[in-house]
Amino acid sequence: MKAFWTAAQLAHAPQFFLQRGVVRRHFETPARAESLLEACERLRLDIVEPPPATRAALEAVHAADYLDFLRDGPDDWALLPEHGPEMVPNIHPSPDMLANGARLPASVIGRLGWFTMDTACPITPQTWPSALAAAAGALAAADEAAAGRTAYALARPPGHHAYAARAGGHCYLNNAALAAERLRARGARRVGVLDIDSHHGNGTQGIFWERADVAFVSVHGDPTAYYPWFVGHATERGAGPGAGATLNLPLPRGTGDEGWLAAVAHGVETLRAARVDALVVSLGFDASKDEPLNFLAVTEDGFARAGALIAGLGLPCALVQEGGYNVSLLGVLLARFLEGLSG
Repeated sequence: MKAFWTAAQLAHAPQFFLQRGVVRRHFETPARAESLLEACERLRLDIVEPPPATRAALEAVHAADYLDFLRDGPDDWALLPEHGPEMVPNIHPSPDMLANGARLPASVIGRLGWFTMDTACPITPQTWPSALAAAAGALAAADEAAAGRTAYALARPPGHHAYAARAGGHCYLNNAALAAERLRARGARRVGVLDIDSHHGNGTQGIFWERADVAFVSVHGDPTAYYPWFVGHATERGAGPGAGATLNLPLPRGTGDEGWLAAVAHGVETLRAARVDALVVSLGFDASKDEPLNFLAVTEDGFARAGALIAGLGLPCALVQEGGYNVSLLGVLLARFLEGLSG
């Protein structure tokens, strides 16, 4: 199996993380990728540097002005007097503002609030190159899946919280959505996206909300008590042509292997019934019982069994790394998942 990775993904090293009113050390660190890379080496995966992501591939999912902001925003930020080392927003347009005709401001401070949904995605000059490299890996994994081979994108920073024109939750470019869109471009009639990260894949849901050609399933912690708080409920099923193409399976705090695996199995059967002919897996490991901010309680065996359930679809897939922040355990969880996937 190929594992797509490039060292540029280590450059992004966010520091600011606001939790319950306290600024803490950021959890989405380069060490996460180093742990997963070591596991890929131990597993003797074929570690390959992907070709660069083209602008056209990015614009198939993301708005052009958003991409320009991620690329050029740090230069504008550097012109501000007394600016901090990272771009962190202090205001976002509220629904009331949007309803009253809010518009994209000229100031970089206003644009930062416009193009982000929270404070968990600081932006520095290193963010764009790292996110671009992660996206390239997801696109390359999709190309492998389109050719009938399963592949792993060691995507860091992750992507599933990023909307078409908004960053959030450590995510800047939606790697899973890019992979799904690439599979459609490579001839897939209908793509399934199965998100098993412990957080709802709200960005992916938003991107495909009105699409019938992508079936989205997310297994995650109940958003009434867990990030992203506002969406991820079972009642959210898509709209317009995409009505019924979204399935959310929120789980209560402390759900362990059996409850989580039952939801994963439900998701797999839903995608089977949808007759998807290509598959993207948003592969988060933060459902682990050993996560530093855990909400669910999945064991190593649980991840192996999830891999086996997904293998039952009989589809080559693009595995796209999402969350998971226990650096000492990430490599083990990746190995166990791939063990189950490969049978």
